[in-house]
Amino acid sequence: MRIAIPDDYQSCIKKLKAYQLLDGHQVTIINSFEPDPAKLAKKMGDPEALVLTRTRTKVDNELLQYLPNLKVISQTGKNPGHINVDDCRRRGVVILEGRGNPISTSELTWALIMNGLRLLPQAISGMQAGHWQVNIGKRVHGKKIGIWGYGKIGKMVAGYAKAFGAEVIVWGSKESRNKAQADGFIAAESKAAFFSTCDVVTLHLRLKEQTKELITYEDLSAMKPEALFVNTARAGLIQPGALLRALQAKRPGYAAIDVFDEEPIYDKDHPFLTMDNVICTPHLGYVEQDNYELYFGIAFENLIKYWNE
Repeated sequence: MRIAIPDDYQSCIKKLKAYQLLDGHQVTIINSFEPDPAKLAKKMGDPEALVLTRTRTKVDNELLQYLPNLKVISQTGKNPGHINVDDCRRRGVVILEGRGNPISTSELTWALIMNGLRLLPQAISGMQAGHWQVNIGKRVHGKKIGIWGYGKIGKMVAGYAKAFGAEVIVWGSKESRNKAQADGFIAAESKAAFFSTCDVVTLHLRLKEQTKELITYEDLSAMKPEALFVNTARAGLIQPGALLRALQAKRPGYAAIDVFDEEPIYDKDHPFLTMDNVICTPHLGYVEQDNYELYFGIAFENLIKYWNE
């Protein structure tokens, strides 16, 4: 089987134990990001199968037209919209989904909350520049941690917050709020109350048609000037430009962001990277050794099973 794996710009896939599952197959790994579909297809060669790294490559007719012999796509995790299912179906391309794990993203979310409240990156940068105690951060204990979306990740983050003595407030669907209340947490009375009263707001929603651009500038600007906004979910949940505009207006006063409208970002002058009230990480939610072994192991197993049937 001819297999192409795009977007391994960490050059890590061959180092995974799971990679041994592809022994005996012809594998082409692309170690750079290529946004042009024609150029990307040329680098892939003539694959019969693709293995995608989460949502890095968009697969629709623009790319599929250059891959006439493609039969199957094996996805690491789920498909939150980067694969056009209808386009694949019309061309007879089968999509195999894997499964995810909430631990890595939950841990990163909590790390960003801690760093965002205590202002640790700014303090570290100040010390590296020869300064001592350049700021005063805030503790988690006693803060109102607002969680929008009470799925696997939201529930895990709520548990961390409880362990640190914070008050957990959940917003989302009626089902999410009911589940949160059943677990002993508070359901926000309204979206407006959620944004205006929480000290931290963290997003844990799937990106789909109903949630696309769900969060507005008005929502964000209702947050406290000292509040922290955290997004390890998807940038597309927020209306374009709304977060930047709100941060420039200092409501909320701080943000910790792991996801962006366009990825990867190589421009050091990107607006978020130039702001001293913003912490940015390069989409690390799922980027963790055990997680990679899990995600790719399942994707490779699904592909081999499909091919052998």
